[in-house]
Amino acid sequence: MRIFKKILILIVGLFFVALSLFIIAISLNLISSEDISGMLTLIGSSYKLRLSLGIIGCVLMLFSFLGMQLSIGKLRREKTIAFTNPDGQVTVSLHAIEDFIHKIVRGIEEVKELKADVVATKKGIQINARVNLWASTDIPGTTEKIQQLIKTRLQEMLSLEESIHIKIHVVKIVERPPASTREQTPEIPFRSYEYKK
Repeated sequence: MRIFKKILILIVGLFFVALSLFIIAISLNLISSEDISGMLTLIGSSYKLRLSLGIIGCVLMLFSFLGMQLSIGKLRREKTIAFTNPDGQVTVSLHAIEDFIHKIVRGIEEVKELKADVVATKKGIQINARVNLWASTDIPGTTEKIQQLIKTRLQEMLSLEESIHIKIHVVKIVERPPASTREQTPEIPFRSYEYKK
């Protein structure tokens, strides 16, 4: 399949290079209108040339169509993770997994904020996480804790057989805000009033 894709990309690429060179040659007046009309007359007068051009056009159209199908299929595969249950196929959105990862790390007090980008590949699931940590945090220990927690929870939730690779990029180290001191409001003494009738 990879060889077919490479051949497809090569043929379509060569066609567009040839078309680009032809357009550039016309714009620089290297090919005159008389040359173009002579070529069209020659093609029109020869059945074999018309047949050959028709076949080349159909092949290029087919390759372009296959290229679009492969690209669309790749985009669809990258946006979801699919697995099969006894009752049918199930797909899980990668966006849903990103939200789930965000909720997982809320329980880690050393983490101020985390944003995850999940990509599904043939080798497994690749997670790129950008994280803001509070200052005075043990960065190696905290990042290892994040990786282990994400990996364990995803494997539990999705029952994944594929490997999960988690890359963490510490973007910011932020000072904790000072603990807010609550102002104590003075107690108002309770007074009982007697009303005269």
